[in-house]
Amino acid sequence: MKIQSIRGTHDILPGSVELWQQVEATAHALFELYGFAEIRTPILEETELFARSIGTATDIVQKEMYTFSDSKEKQISLRPEGTAPVIRSYIENGLYREGMVHKLFYIGPMFRRERPQKGRYRQFHQIGAEVLGTDHPAADAELILMLRRFLRELQFHDYRLLINSVGCFECRPTYVQWLRGALQKFQTLCPDCRRRLEANPLRVFDCKNPACQELLHRVTPLLERLCPACIAHFDSFRRHLDQAKVDYQVAPQLVRGLDYYVRTTFEMVSDRLGPTQNALLGGGRYDGLSEAIGGPPTKGCGFALGLERFILLLSNQEELGASYVPPRSTVFLAYLDDRAFQECLRLAEELRAEGLSVTLDFEARSLKSQLRLADRTRALFTVVVGDLEIDSGQFKIKRMADGMECTVTRAQLASYMKEQGSATASQPAC
Repeated sequence: MKIQSIRGTHDILPGSVELWQQVEATAHALFELYGFAEIRTPILEETELFARSIGTATDIVQKEMYTFSDSKEKQISLRPEGTAPVIRSYIENGLYREGMVHKLFYIGPMFRRERPQKGRYRQFHQIGAEVLGTDHPAADAELILMLRRFLRELQFHDYRLLINSVGCFECRPTYVQWLRGALQKFQTLCPDCRRRLEANPLRVFDCKNPACQELLHRVTPLLERLCPACIAHFDSFRRHLDQAKVDYQVAPQLVRGLDYYVRTTFEMVSDRLGPTQNALLGGGRYDGLSEAIGGPPTKGCGFALGLERFILLLSNQEELGASYVPPRSTVFLAYLDDRAFQECLRLAEELRAEGLSVTLDFEARSLKSQLRLADRTRALFTVVVGDLEIDSGQFKIKRMADGMECTVTRAQLASYMKEQGSATASQPAC
């Protein structure tokens, strides 16, 4: 029986990985403009980190984490999200002692045992960013400005921004107590909502069941019961967005799926993802998260973007990696016999040392087959090497785009291809 990939995982093949690289390179370049530095945390963390940060009542902790015991019976989990590990690192490495705002971003795999579907996997990848050390609403708004520019640079415009405030540790407990009583009157809530009702009633707003959503629209949202400080914070956040001419929609039922959020929450959604699982990215403020996992008082906000869904939208393919497109090479070296093959091996290294991408065939195929292979590699130039070329030191270069040929010396090969590779003239300059 052949071995296949584990359900909920997927291979990122050549032809698709180039788009991934473009998205990641855009994030690296743009986030650095906003003062962010990259951080890389382990894939494995103590389970307690996520239980105390995400919340024991969340579906992630109760149902979706990959958790096991190590040889010393310590509970270990594959990270299901990136914020808690970043905060753990921030505390453990004493970054808070520097007395400054830290801006950190990450790119990497996460793991949740969810039901796989298009654009959602059990091993998935996220780009995320965290701002630690300030509770100023402008920091929340700046994240959204950075994300807007990020999406624009990747030519993605089909999204809507939803924002909300979920209150703070002063006003939220009173609302949660009231909400529990209000929801208990609804006898038709689904079983998941019944369970959430006891553990954390706010999680009920995460339910995608249409019947539950209809009931929830009858409930006064937390946004209408905020304390004065949270109202002031949310109003200031909105003013910053308005000043930057950011289009947004206030969504009173937006609570996000993690317990550590306070005040600001936001999502960017795309209707191209469907009516229920339509979130492209999300984030918000998490003042108090550091204290929850044993660190000093630290204000913070951040976001995470799911790469699989985003790449799927950018690629307009039903499945990532559905077609293989080999990388373009600068030159394909074809040879007539074994002597020429050995010479091509030496020549290839000389050209690569000059920064050129070189491909040649190792299978001793016919010249006709080698030239077909040159087409498949999308080479810009082809050079055929035989005894005549080796003995004379003169090589005929064929430009594949238009079939034009030119003969140059071995010493001129690299400079010629560099010049002609970017030229638009109809005739090579011989």
